[in-house]
Amino acid sequence: MVTNHLLEITQYGQSIWIDNLTRDIIQSGELKDLVENQGISGITSNPAIFEKAIAGNVIYDADIEAGVRAGLPIQTIYESLVFADIRNACDILRPVYEASNRLDGYVSMEVPPSIAEDTEATIAEARRYFQEIGRENLMIKIPGTEAGLPAVEQAIVDGINVNITLLFSVESYINTAWTYIRGLEKRVAQGKDISRISSVASFFLSRIDSNIDGKIDAKLKKGVDDIAVEARLRAVKGKVAIANAKIAYQEYKKIIRSERWQALVAKGATVQRLLWASTSTKDPNYRDVMYIEELIGRDTVNTVPPATIKACADHCNVSDRLETDVDKAYTLIENLKDPDINIDLDAVMDELLVEGIDKFIQPFQSLMNSLEEKIKVLSPV
Repeated sequence: MVTNHLLEITQYGQSIWIDNLTRDIIQSGELKDLVENQGISGITSNPAIFEKAIAGNVIYDADIEAGVRAGLPIQTIYESLVFADIRNACDILRPVYEASNRLDGYVSMEVPPSIAEDTEATIAEARRYFQEIGRENLMIKIPGTEAGLPAVEQAIVDGINVNITLLFSVESYINTAWTYIRGLEKRVAQGKDISRISSVASFFLSRIDSNIDGKIDAKLKKGVDDIAVEARLRAVKGKVAIANAKIAYQEYKKIIRSERWQALVAKGATVQRLLWASTSTKDPNYRDVMYIEELIGRDTVNTVPPATIKACADHCNVSDRLETDVDKAYTLIENLKDPDINIDLDAVMDELLVEGIDKFIQPFQSLMNSLEEKIKVLSPV
Protein backbone atom coordinates (compact mmCIF):
# COMPACT_ATOMS: atom_id res chain seq x y z
CA MET A 1 0.00 0.00 0.00
CA VAL A 2 1.27 3.48 -0.89
CA THR A 3 2.02 5.59 2.18
CA ASN A 4 0.23 8.94 2.46
CA HIS A 5 2.82 11.03 4.27
CA LEU A 6 0.19 13.65 5.17
CA LEU A 7 -1.29 11.15 7.61
CA GLU A 8 2.15 10.64 9.16
CA ILE A 9 2.44 14.36 9.90
CA THR A 10 -0.62 14.35 12.15
CA GLN A 11 1.20 11.92 14.46
CA TYR A 12 3.57 14.77 15.35
CA GLY A 13 0.77 17.04 16.55
CA GLN A 14 0.53 19.17 13.41
CA SER A 15 -2.69 19.69 11.45
CA ILE A 16 -2.74 19.94 7.67
CA TRP A 17 -5.27 22.32 6.14
CA ILE A 18 -5.84 22.96 2.46
CA ASP A 19 -5.26 26.43 1.05
CA ASN A 20 -8.00 26.22 -1.55
CA LEU A 21 -11.78 26.30 -1.82
CA THR A 22 -13.89 25.95 -4.94
CA ARG A 23 -17.41 24.80 -5.62
CA ASP A 24 -15.97 22.11 -7.89
CA ILE A 25 -14.18 20.28 -5.07
CA ILE A 26 -17.30 20.52 -2.90
CA GLN A 27 -19.74 19.18 -5.49
CA SER A 28 -17.41 16.51 -6.87
CA GLY A 29 -16.85 14.98 -3.45
CA GLU A 30 -13.12 15.73 -3.62
CA LEU A 31 -13.19 17.85 -0.47
CA LYS A 32 -15.09 15.17 1.43
CA ASP A 33 -12.45 12.61 0.38
CA LEU A 34 -9.59 14.91 1.40
CA VAL A 35 -11.17 15.33 4.83
CA GLU A 36 -12.23 11.73 5.43
CA ASN A 37 -9.29 9.88 3.85
CA GLN A 38 -6.34 12.23 3.25
CA GLY A 39 -5.87 13.84 6.65
CA ILE A 40 -7.05 17.35 5.72
CA SER A 41 -8.62 18.99 8.78
CA GLY A 42 -9.30 22.61 7.77
CA ILE A 43 -9.49 25.10 4.91
CA THR A 44 -8.09 28.56 4.28
CA SER A 45 -9.35 30.83 1.53
CA ASN A 46 -8.60 34.34 0.32
CA PRO A 47 -9.71 36.72 -2.44
CA ALA A 48 -7.08 35.33 -4.84
CA ILE A 49 -8.45 31.81 -4.36
CA PHE A 50 -12.04 32.92 -4.93
CA GLU A 51 -11.06 34.86 -8.03
CA LYS A 52 -9.59 31.70 -9.56
CA ALA A 53 -12.61 29.69 -8.43
CA ILE A 54 -15.33 31.97 -9.78
CA ALA A 55 -13.87 33.79 -12.79
CA GLY A 56 -14.44 31.81 -15.97
CA ASN A 57 -16.19 28.94 -14.15
CA VAL A 58 -19.69 28.13 -15.41
CA ILE A 59 -20.52 26.24 -12.21
CA TYR A 60 -21.50 29.58 -10.61
CA ASP A 61 -23.51 30.94 -13.57
CA ALA A 62 -26.94 29.74 -12.44
CA ASP A 63 -26.59 31.46 -9.07
CA ILE A 64 -25.22 34.61 -10.68
CA GLU A 65 -28.15 34.68 -13.08
CA ALA A 66 -30.58 34.20 -10.20
CA GLY A 67 -28.99 37.17 -8.45
CA VAL A 68 -29.26 39.27 -11.59
CA ARG A 69 -32.94 38.41 -12.01
CA ALA A 70 -33.51 39.34 -8.36
CA GLY A 71 -31.91 42.72 -9.02
CA LEU A 72 -29.18 42.19 -6.44
CA PRO A 73 -26.10 44.45 -6.39
CA ILE A 74 -22.76 42.91 -7.40
CA GLN A 75 -21.39 42.76 -3.83
CA THR A 76 -24.48 40.85 -2.67
CA ILE A 77 -24.15 38.41 -5.58
CA TYR A 78 -20.49 37.85 -4.74
CA GLU A 79 -21.30 37.18 -1.10
CA SER A 80 -24.13 34.81 -2.01
CA LEU A 81 -21.70 32.69 -4.05
CA VAL A 82 -18.90 32.69 -1.51
CA PHE A 83 -21.06 32.34 1.60
CA ALA A 84 -22.73 29.25 0.08
CA ASP A 85 -19.35 27.62 -0.57
CA ILE A 86 -18.13 28.50 2.93
CA ARG A 87 -21.26 27.06 4.57
CA ASN A 88 -21.02 23.82 2.58
CA ALA A 89 -17.31 23.47 3.39
CA CYS A 90 -18.03 24.11 7.08
CA ASP A 91 -20.66 21.36 7.02
CA ILE A 92 -18.21 18.88 5.44
CA LEU A 93 -15.65 19.73 8.13
CA ARG A 94 -18.13 19.74 11.01
CA PRO A 95 -17.34 16.12 12.02
CA VAL A 96 -13.64 17.06 12.31
CA TYR A 97 -14.58 20.10 14.41
CA GLU A 98 -16.54 17.92 16.81
CA ALA A 99 -14.11 14.99 16.91
CA SER A 100 -11.14 17.30 17.64
CA ASN A 101 -13.05 19.13 20.42
CA ARG A 102 -13.07 22.30 18.26
CA LEU A 103 -9.31 22.33 17.66
CA ASP A 104 -9.65 21.68 13.90
CA GLY A 105 -12.43 21.59 11.32
CA TYR A 106 -12.39 25.31 10.50
CA VAL A 107 -12.96 27.16 7.24
CA SER A 108 -11.35 30.60 7.02
CA MET A 109 -12.84 33.48 5.08
CA GLU A 110 -11.26 36.90 4.79
CA VAL A 111 -12.97 40.24 5.32
CA PRO A 112 -12.72 42.47 2.20
CA PRO A 113 -9.03 43.42 1.77
CA SER A 114 -10.03 46.95 0.80
CA ILE A 115 -10.87 47.65 4.47
CA ALA A 116 -7.60 46.30 5.91
CA GLU A 117 -6.67 49.72 7.30
CA ASP A 118 -10.14 50.48 8.73
CA THR A 119 -10.57 49.00 12.21
CA GLU A 120 -14.25 49.76 12.67
CA ALA A 121 -15.22 48.51 9.20
CA THR A 122 -13.27 45.32 9.83
CA ILE A 123 -15.09 44.74 13.14
CA ALA A 124 -18.45 45.35 11.48
CA GLU A 125 -17.74 42.97 8.60
CA ALA A 126 -16.35 40.27 10.89
CA ARG A 127 -19.54 40.39 12.94
CA ARG A 128 -21.75 40.37 9.84
CA TYR A 129 -19.90 37.52 8.12
CA PHE A 130 -19.93 35.37 11.25
CA GLN A 131 -23.64 35.94 11.80
CA GLU A 132 -24.78 35.59 8.19
CA ILE A 133 -22.73 32.51 7.38
CA GLY A 134 -24.00 31.01 10.61
CA ARG A 135 -21.46 28.25 11.21
CA GLU A 136 -19.56 28.00 14.48
CA ASN A 137 -16.57 26.39 12.72
CA LEU A 138 -16.06 29.51 10.60
CA MET A 139 -12.89 31.54 11.13
CA ILE A 140 -12.79 35.16 10.04
CA LYS A 141 -9.44 36.18 8.54
CA ILE A 142 -8.20 39.60 9.61
CA PRO A 143 -4.76 40.99 8.65
CA GLY A 144 -2.35 41.43 11.56
CA THR A 145 -1.80 45.11 10.77
CA GLU A 146 -1.78 48.05 13.13
CA ALA A 147 -5.43 48.65 12.23
CA GLY A 148 -6.28 44.95 12.13
CA LEU A 149 -5.17 43.88 15.60
CA PRO A 150 -7.72 46.02 17.51
CA ALA A 151 -10.37 44.44 15.28
CA VAL A 152 -9.01 41.00 16.14
CA GLU A 153 -9.23 41.77 19.85
CA GLN A 154 -12.84 42.94 19.56
CA ALA A 155 -13.79 39.93 17.45
CA ILE A 156 -12.43 37.61 20.15
CA VAL A 157 -14.38 39.55 22.79
CA ASP A 158 -17.46 39.03 20.60
CA GLY A 159 -16.87 35.27 20.50
CA ILE A 160 -15.74 35.11 16.86
CA ASN A 161 -13.03 32.67 15.75
CA VAL A 162 -10.19 34.56 14.07
CA ASN A 163 -7.38 33.67 11.70
CA ILE A 164 -4.89 36.53 11.95
CA THR A 165 -3.20 36.65 8.56
CA LEU A 166 -0.24 38.25 6.79
CA LEU A 167 2.23 37.81 9.64
CA PHE A 168 5.85 37.98 8.51
CA SER A 169 7.99 39.14 11.44
CA VAL A 170 8.42 37.43 14.79
CA GLU A 171 7.38 40.69 16.43
CA SER A 172 4.12 40.71 14.48
CA TYR A 173 3.41 37.18 15.70
CA ILE A 174 4.11 38.13 19.33
CA ASN A 175 1.75 41.11 19.04
CA THR A 176 -0.89 38.83 17.56
CA ALA A 177 -0.59 36.28 20.36
CA TRP A 178 -1.02 38.91 23.07
CA THR A 179 -3.95 40.42 21.15
CA TYR A 180 -5.71 37.05 21.36
CA ILE A 181 -4.95 36.84 25.07
CA ARG A 182 -6.27 40.35 25.74
CA GLY A 183 -9.48 39.54 23.85
CA LEU A 184 -10.02 36.42 25.94
CA GLU A 185 -9.24 38.28 29.18
CA LYS A 186 -11.81 40.96 28.36
CA ARG A 187 -14.38 38.29 27.58
CA VAL A 188 -13.66 36.59 30.91
CA ALA A 189 -14.06 39.95 32.66
CA GLN A 190 -17.54 40.17 31.10
CA GLY A 191 -18.40 36.79 32.60
CA LYS A 192 -18.58 35.05 29.22
CA ASP A 193 -17.43 31.59 28.18
CA ILE A 194 -14.10 31.37 26.31
CA SER A 195 -14.00 27.62 25.72
CA ARG A 196 -15.61 27.78 22.27
CA ILE A 197 -13.32 30.38 20.71
CA SER A 198 -10.40 29.44 18.50
CA SER A 199 -7.65 31.31 16.67
CA VAL A 200 -4.63 30.72 14.48
CA ALA A 201 -1.77 33.07 13.66
CA SER A 202 -0.88 32.76 9.96
CA PHE A 203 2.86 33.13 9.57
CA PHE A 204 3.99 33.48 5.95
CA LEU A 205 7.04 31.70 4.54
CA SER A 206 7.94 31.51 0.85
CA ARG A 207 7.38 35.20 0.19
CA ILE A 208 10.16 35.99 2.67
CA ASP A 209 12.68 33.81 0.87
CA SER A 210 11.60 35.13 -2.54
CA ASN A 211 12.19 38.70 -1.40
CA ILE A 212 15.52 38.07 0.32
CA ASP A 213 16.81 35.76 -2.41
CA GLY A 214 16.12 38.53 -4.90
CA LYS A 215 18.19 40.95 -2.84
CA ILE A 216 21.04 38.46 -2.57
CA ASP A 217 20.96 37.74 -6.30
CA ALA A 218 21.17 41.47 -6.98
CA LYS A 219 24.29 41.70 -4.77
CA LEU A 220 25.88 38.69 -6.49
CA LYS A 221 25.08 40.10 -9.92
CA LYS A 222 27.01 43.25 -9.08
CA GLY A 223 29.96 41.04 -8.26
CA VAL A 224 31.61 40.11 -4.97
CA ASP A 225 35.39 40.17 -4.80
CA ASP A 226 35.77 37.99 -1.72
CA ILE A 227 34.99 34.29 -2.28
CA ALA A 228 34.18 33.84 1.42
CA VAL A 229 31.64 36.68 1.33
CA GLU A 230 30.05 35.23 -1.80
CA ALA A 231 29.72 31.87 -0.03
CA ARG A 232 28.09 33.54 2.98
CA LEU A 233 25.58 35.30 0.75
CA ARG A 234 24.69 32.10 -1.06
CA ALA A 235 24.34 30.27 2.26
CA VAL A 236 21.48 32.60 3.24
CA LYS A 237 19.36 31.83 0.17
CA GLY A 238 16.25 29.81 0.90
CA LYS A 239 16.98 29.67 4.62
CA VAL A 240 15.51 32.80 6.20
CA ALA A 241 11.80 31.94 6.20
CA ILE A 242 12.28 28.62 7.98
CA ALA A 243 14.72 30.13 10.50
CA ASN A 244 12.26 32.96 11.15
CA ALA A 245 9.43 30.47 11.71
CA LYS A 246 11.50 28.39 14.13
CA ILE A 247 12.19 31.51 16.19
CA ALA A 248 8.49 32.43 16.17
CA TYR A 249 7.72 28.96 17.57
CA GLN A 250 10.17 29.53 20.42
CA GLU A 251 8.24 32.73 21.24
CA TYR A 252 5.00 30.75 21.12
CA LYS A 253 6.39 28.37 23.74
CA LYS A 254 7.32 31.29 26.01
CA ILE A 255 3.83 32.78 25.70
CA ILE A 256 1.97 29.57 26.52
CA ARG A 257 4.12 29.17 29.65
CA SER A 258 3.14 32.64 30.89
CA GLU A 259 0.94 33.06 33.94
CA ARG A 260 -1.59 35.09 31.94
CA TRP A 261 -2.06 32.32 29.41
CA GLN A 262 -2.20 29.58 32.05
CA ALA A 263 -4.91 31.53 33.87
CA LEU A 264 -6.98 31.45 30.67
CA VAL A 265 -6.30 27.74 30.16
CA ALA A 266 -7.83 27.17 33.59
CA LYS A 267 -11.00 28.80 32.28
CA GLY A 268 -11.11 26.59 29.17
CA ALA A 269 -9.17 28.65 26.61
CA THR A 270 -8.00 27.00 23.38
CA VAL A 271 -4.42 27.70 22.39
CA GLN A 272 -3.79 29.98 19.40
CA ARG A 273 -1.64 27.87 17.09
CA LEU A 274 0.91 29.12 14.63
CA LEU A 275 -0.23 28.36 11.09
CA TRP A 276 2.41 28.13 8.38
CA ALA A 277 1.13 29.89 5.25
CA SER A 278 2.53 30.60 1.79
CA THR A 279 4.02 27.10 1.77
CA SER A 280 4.42 26.38 -1.93
CA THR A 281 8.06 26.60 -3.01
CA LYS A 282 8.53 29.43 -5.50
CA ASP A 283 12.10 28.58 -6.56
CA PRO A 284 12.33 25.36 -8.63
CA ASN A 285 15.86 24.84 -7.28
CA TYR A 286 14.43 24.18 -3.82
CA ARG A 287 12.73 21.00 -2.64
CA ASP A 288 9.03 21.34 -3.41
CA VAL A 289 7.93 20.36 0.10
CA MET A 290 10.62 22.08 2.16
CA TYR A 291 8.17 24.46 3.88
CA ILE A 292 6.30 21.42 5.14
CA GLU A 293 9.14 19.06 6.02
CA GLU A 294 11.22 21.60 7.93
CA LEU A 295 8.38 22.90 10.12
CA ILE A 296 6.62 19.79 11.37
CA GLY A 297 5.97 20.20 15.07
CA ARG A 298 3.44 20.01 17.86
CA ASP A 299 0.50 22.42 18.16
CA THR A 300 0.95 23.93 14.70
CA VAL A 301 -0.99 24.02 11.44
CA ASN A 302 0.32 24.00 7.89
CA THR A 303 -2.05 25.23 5.19
CA VAL A 304 -1.02 23.78 1.87
CA PRO A 305 -2.09 24.42 -1.74
CA PRO A 306 -3.40 21.42 -3.73
CA ALA A 307 -0.25 20.74 -5.80
CA THR A 308 1.93 20.76 -2.68
CA ILE A 309 -0.53 18.51 -0.85
CA LYS A 310 -0.12 15.92 -3.61
CA ALA A 311 3.66 16.31 -3.55
CA CYS A 312 3.80 15.90 0.23
CA ALA A 313 1.48 12.89 0.24
CA ASP A 314 3.85 11.33 -2.27
CA HIS A 315 7.33 12.15 -0.99
CA CYS A 316 7.45 14.21 2.21
CA ASN A 317 10.22 13.06 4.53
CA VAL A 318 8.31 13.26 7.79
CA SER A 319 10.10 14.03 11.04
CA ASP A 320 9.72 16.39 14.00
CA ARG A 321 12.08 19.15 12.81
CA LEU A 322 10.54 22.34 14.14
CA GLU A 323 12.88 22.45 17.13
CA THR A 324 16.02 21.22 15.41
CA ASP A 325 18.86 23.65 14.63
CA VAL A 326 17.19 26.45 16.57
CA ASP A 327 20.56 27.96 17.54
CA LYS A 328 21.52 28.02 13.86
CA ALA A 329 18.24 29.81 13.12
CA TYR A 330 19.05 32.61 15.59
CA THR A 331 22.58 32.87 14.17
CA LEU A 332 21.33 33.06 10.59
CA ILE A 333 18.89 35.88 11.39
CA GLU A 334 21.56 37.75 13.36
CA ASN A 335 24.04 37.37 10.50
CA LEU A 336 21.73 39.27 8.15
CA LYS A 337 22.93 42.44 9.93
CA ASP A 338 26.55 41.68 9.02
CA PRO A 339 27.96 44.42 6.71
CA ASP A 340 28.87 41.76 4.14
CA ILE A 341 25.24 40.60 3.91
CA ASN A 342 23.48 43.79 5.00
CA ILE A 343 19.84 42.83 4.73
CA ASP A 344 17.40 44.84 6.84
CA LEU A 345 14.92 42.14 7.86
CA ASP A 346 12.51 44.63 9.47
CA ALA A 347 12.33 46.59 6.21
CA VAL A 348 11.72 43.36 4.28
CA MET A 349 8.85 42.43 6.60
CA ASP A 350 7.25 45.88 6.25
CA GLU A 351 7.56 45.64 2.48
CA LEU A 352 5.98 42.18 2.42
CA LEU A 353 3.02 43.29 4.54
CA VAL A 354 2.19 46.13 2.15
CA GLU A 355 2.62 43.78 -0.82
CA GLY A 356 0.52 41.12 0.88
CA ILE A 357 -2.50 43.37 1.30
CA ASP A 358 -2.12 44.54 -2.30
CA LYS A 359 -1.96 40.92 -3.50
CA PHE A 360 -5.40 40.38 -2.01
CA ILE A 361 -6.89 43.71 -3.10
CA GLN A 362 -5.96 43.18 -6.76
CA PRO A 363 -7.63 39.77 -7.21
CA PHE A 364 -10.65 40.95 -5.22
CA GLN A 365 -11.07 43.86 -7.63
CA SER A 366 -10.40 41.56 -10.57
CA LEU A 367 -13.11 39.20 -9.31
CA MET A 368 -15.57 42.07 -9.01
CA ASN A 369 -14.74 43.06 -12.60
CA SER A 370 -15.20 39.47 -13.81
CA LEU A 371 -18.53 39.25 -12.02
CA GLU A 372 -19.61 42.52 -13.61
CA GLU A 373 -18.83 41.08 -17.06
CA LYS A 374 -20.70 37.86 -16.26
CA ILE A 375 -23.68 39.85 -15.03
CA LYS A 376 -23.81 41.73 -18.33
CA VAL A 377 -23.74 38.45 -20.28
CA LEU A 378 -26.31 36.73 -18.08
CA SER A 379 -28.64 39.70 -17.69
CA PRO A 380 -32.02 39.20 -19.36
CA VAL A 381 -32.38 41.30 -22.52
